[in-house]
Amino acid sequence: MHALLRDVSARAILPHYQTLSAGQIEAKAADDVVTVADTEAEDMLAEGLARIIPGLPIVGEEAAHADPAVLDRLSSACWIVDPLDGTNNFAAGKPPFGIIIAMADGGEAHTGWIYDPLSDRLCIAHKGKGAFINGEKIQACSTGQEPPVAAISLVFMDPAQRAAMKDHIAPHYGLVDIPRCAAEQYPRLVLGVNDCSIFERTLAWDHAAGVLFVNEAGGKAARPDGRPYRVDEAHLPGLIGAASERLWDDLAGRLAAL
Repeated sequence: MHALLRDVSARAILPHYQTLSAGQIEAKAADDVVTVADTEAEDMLAEGLARIIPGLPIVGEEAAHADPAVLDRLSSACWIVDPLDGTNNFAAGKPPFGIIIAMADGGEAHTGWIYDPLSDRLCIAHKGKGAFINGEKIQACSTGQEPPVAAISLVFMDPAQRAAMKDHIAPHYGLVDIPRCAAEQYPRLVLGVNDCSIFERTLAWDHAAGVLFVNEAGGKAARPDGRPYRVDEAHLPGLIGAASERLWDDLAGRLAAL
């Protein structure tokens, strides 16, 4: 898998980094864009994954955007692919951005890969077997700061939710900017950079691998009511990630009191 990720990065992503023309960037939705690198990378990944496990269905972000029926595959065994996470950053010519791949079955991710093309950092998680960065097993650690460091994504919240977060949650945390890239946010929760994070939009290609990675590293990522994240429920809003169960419980408790 590492070889495939490196190849796709070298051939489809990095050649377009900081060289995109206006015609190679298209608006996909409000506050969301797609670039030629996204589509080229998804095509290459689909070809490579088909060689690894022939016949296993693929749920790619761009394929699902073109045909929402692709999402029906999430309830069975499948690959889940975000060919270029952090596209807005990439289109602006700045990091972070990355590739996210997960394997799921029965609505649950069991393996995930999160790759940073610029640093060659590869995060891997296997359900029940732990989390690894560049081959070394990793244990989640907090920042140790008080108040805890939180990255709260307000992008997809409505005005009432944003106000509640600012008035009732933010005062209890040291807020930092979100990276607008799940491929960076989840590693930050494990590496002692951030203590917790709140996500409103929970699309499978953004979160399947990251949730698994945090949980396998000994942190906690789950729905605000404690239910496990399922890739076939990715239309539902709300997700909390934290470097420890205690940090998760504290934040979940504050959200429940809103």
